[in-house]
Amino acid sequence: MFALRTAIKSDKTLLPLLCNLKRGAAAKSAAKTAAASNGKIVAVIGAVVDVQFDDDLPPILNALEVENRAPRLVLEVAQHLGENTVRTIAMDGTEGLVRGHKVLDTGYPIRIPVGAETLGRIINVIGTLKVSIFASS
Repeated sequence: MFALRTAIKSDKTLLPLLCNLKRGAAAKSAAKTAAASNGKIVAVIGAVVDVQFDDDLPPILNALEVENRAPRLVLEVAQHLGENTVRTIAMDGTEGLVRGHKVLDTGYPIRIPVGAETLGRIINVIGTLKVSIFASS
């Protein structure tokens, strides 16, 4: 195995192909988990929220969204606990959250927009574009 790994590293044309294969496999794996699953809140302690799922657990770092909540509340999966439960970190205040609130797995991590539309903009922790720092007064 070591000899194969060394040969791959020395062959500059083969290494990018293998990296692309790994990325493709990761994308397929992410697509499988992208099927949204529902859970419910079972505990709220400050910014830490435990969510229980009936089906498969979402991967660590996935974004979960609390349903029927204004403003939007995003939870990031930090740990898998036993009994189909994940421990999450809330990206905003948890005031008003109670056990039984429904939670939706988005199927992907928190995403941050990139590109020309983000230049000079302030972006919050969940990727929402805020005011421009270059706005004329």
